[in-house]
Amino acid sequence: MNLVRKIVDEIARGEITLLRERLLSTAPEVPQVPKRSDYDLGPGARPEGSRELTPAAVLVPVVARKEPTLLFTRRTPHLSRHAGQVSFPGGRVHDNDLSLVDTALREMQEETGIVRGNVRVAGFLESYETGTGFAILPVVGLLTDDFEVLPDPNEVEEVFEVPLAFLLDGGNRERRSMEWEGRRREFYAFTYGSHYIWGATAGILVSFADRLMGS
Repeated sequence: MNLVRKIVDEIARGEITLLRERLLSTAPEVPQVPKRSDYDLGPGARPEGSRELTPAAVLVPVVARKEPTLLFTRRTPHLSRHAGQVSFPGGRVHDNDLSLVDTALREMQEETGIVRGNVRVAGFLESYETGTGFAILPVVGLLTDDFEVLPDPNEVEEVFEVPLAFLLDGGNRERRSMEWEGRRREFYAFTYGSHYIWGATAGILVSFADRLMGS
């Protein structure tokens, strides 16, 4: 049995020892220049010069089910940013947040209604730079399967889950491209049923898979 299968089976039992061993135990500093970004597949699309990045955090919620899943939100279509897109619960840092972990947990509760008591933080991924100017800290957390979802209708159209094994299978990872602000942008994407996961969320998923597989 390979390591990833062992990790998935352990998560199914509600345990995170192996998962913790593959993740960063200390959060990388944000907003210093992240190691992962929207430009990983196309460095030439990166804007010239330096730019100030806005600190943010997302929760990467691993659900401890018999077949473990990752939980996502689909944003409402009327939002000014990333309308209708699939994302992890999260957002920018607020002045009263105690830490980036606090940001991720607060945003999760505000967006999905899932309380922080349902989350056990397992570790962190490398910070991620978005094309829109954010430096995101992905916080990986294990969700017990007894949580209740009460999404904020102003922000979240849908909360759904995708099997973790599907997302870790490299055969389900797509490479796409598009024109954006006059530059050719390449990005990762995943298609699961009617759900299309792309951009920064897909990039963070690739970072997560790389961590678990030791890449």
